[in-house]
Amino acid sequence: MNPFSWSFRTRYLAGFVVCAGLMAFALYAQYVMLLDPCPLCIFQRIAVCFMGLVFLIGALHAPRRPAGRTVYTVLAILGAIGGIVVAGRHLWLQTLPPDQVPACGPGLGYLFDSFPFMKMLKLAFTGSGECAKIEPILGLPMPAWTVIWFVVLGVWAVIAARRTVR
Repeated sequence: MNPFSWSFRTRYLAGFVVCAGLMAFALYAQYVMLLDPCPLCIFQRIAVCFMGLVFLIGALHAPRRPAGRTVYTVLAILGAIGGIVVAGRHLWLQTLPPDQVPACGPGLGYLFDSFPFMKMLKLAFTGSGECAKIEPILGLPMPAWTVIWFVVLGVWAVIAARRTVR
């Protein structure tokens, strides 16, 4: 079964299934492996959920015209770029020497409740000590895996929209 011969709907449904699997693993890592997510991890999850939603709506809608497919592709790529930026920042924090790692900060829930949105984003992207902790999975830290998956899903969205099976 060649995935490049699938219809737009099937390809976008496959993208949704991958995003759902990534979120399932994130929840497994949180509740079974006891890896508490830092604020940057939560933003990466939001990007995965956004892409999953775009893939699901695109699969259900399955536009026939190229313009409709372009809308879904652009939205998926924006989600992928956002996820890559957040994961890249997370990886950068993990490469800092221990003396330059920011102090542990409050959780994302507290930031949402206590600060205006833009201030909360600034504080979250500044990072904190828990963001710099490296827990390798199959030899790579979690943000490296998310960068890989964001790239794969972004490319998949482009391939799904460009190649049409009739």
